[in-house]
Amino acid sequence: MAGKRKWYSLYDKVFALPNLKRAWERVRANRGAGGVDRETIAVFEANKGQHLAELYRSLKEKRYKPYPLRRAWIPKPNGEQRPLGIPTIRDRVVQQALLNTLEPIFEKLFHTNSYGFRQGRSTHDAIAHVCRTLGEGKTWVVDIDLRHYFDTVNHELLLDAVNEEVSDGTVLRLIRMFLEAGVMEKGVVQTTEAGTPQGGVISPLLANIYLNRVDWEMAGKGYEMVRYADDMVILCSSEEEAEQALEALQRIIEGRMHLQLHPTKTRIVHHEKEPIEFVRFLKHRRYLWPRPKTLDRFKARVRELTRRQQPRNTEEMIALLNPVLRGFGNYFRMANVKGLYGALDEWTRMRVRCFIEKKRAVKHQNRRISTALLRSLGLVSLSDLLTVPLLLPATGQPYRKAVYGKSVRTV
Repeated sequence: MAGKRKWYSLYDKVFALPNLKRAWERVRANRGAGGVDRETIAVFEANKGQHLAELYRSLKEKRYKPYPLRRAWIPKPNGEQRPLGIPTIRDRVVQQALLNTLEPIFEKLFHTNSYGFRQGRSTHDAIAHVCRTLGEGKTWVVDIDLRHYFDTVNHELLLDAVNEEVSDGTVLRLIRMFLEAGVMEKGVVQTTEAGTPQGGVISPLLANIYLNRVDWEMAGKGYEMVRYADDMVILCSSEEEAEQALEALQRIIEGRMHLQLHPTKTRIVHHEKEPIEFVRFLKHRRYLWPRPKTLDRFKARVRELTRRQQPRNTEEMIALLNPVLRGFGNYFRMANVKGLYGALDEWTRMRVRCFIEKKRAVKHQNRRISTALLRSLGLVSLSDLLTVPLLLPATGQPYRKAVYGKSVRTV
């Protein structure tokens, strides 16, 4: 597990001005809202030279201190809310510079069955791995749910894991400052004694570092565990093996990692009898489908963007709608969605027609506006996305062969 080389001096690489400039370009490309100081990407860019020079000096002189995160809440399908911590632009640049430095070191140490937040790997790779393994006969599945993972990561264990490869005390101090920066909500700063805040640039890497030990220990015990961030499944040949795998995982997760398995959402299922959910896909027998909650959330977003009473014209509405259609369509196009995409295209066109004519949305209404006209306005078709070959990033294989083999069923 441990690398052959231990890194004792990295801090100068973090604050090097070329690294800060590369970090800023990545932050600018990713866009996003401002933090507690409300400084936007555009405002930072207007004085980027001055800002980067000040970050360089403050980091070099070791007087840099991050701001608290701005708390935001993201609705979840079950009615609950997921906390999001939004760093300031300056802190995002420093986190990206730190990520640029640490990621190449730890990427070499991550297990091959870990797919989340890694370059050249995607959710498509992860679900393809699961589908292939199910096809090989490992049809008993331990469907794992970690309870509030990102909020419960133990800081000391995480820093110990980083310290196994990086002994630069100033880098470790910088990571600790980000972990303990706190969050601000309604003007009140709350301390953070555990967790890696969702929304931070460095958080995905730290989350992978924390769970990397779990990946290797489960593989060392002979279990086929596939993980994407905190979403993971163990694929087994028998119910007995699945029960043993769950017991082994529980000892590691709850005994040594100070995390909790969700008592009701963590379960053992047989793939032929019950569907499993993984990276927002629903997998059952030979069928792969968008998870119902994800499909409902997509349709709710389309309804919101195509509501008749809004201060936008048709072109502006379609410009906002198309990224939603493209994102959903590209994410799930490796699944059995030919029929679903056709139905969703028809429903979406109906919504757009009703927007144009300001009429109540009723199926088979407003056929006076042709599909050809909607296409000429630039409306994206989900079905058209299926005509573009999809290759799995990690292998370069066509997804159908990688996932299903020669025999493929579409619905």
